[in-house]
Amino acid sequence: MSLFRGLSFSLKRAVGISGIKAKVARKTRIPTTRGGLERKIGRGILSLLKGKKRQR
Repeated sequence: MSLFRGLSFSLKRAVGISGIKAKVARKTRIPTTRGGLERKIGRGILSLLKGKKRQR
């Protein structure tokens, strides 16, 4: 059990990897997470099937 409830430590966050990944994902408009990438691909396939262009 932790001394401080809800407090955790992340090495990736402390080093800055999470921030860099987030900046890259925003600039390239490509998600860096597996789930995000799957959602983006699925949305693209569905829009192709429907024949509609997505607005940005």
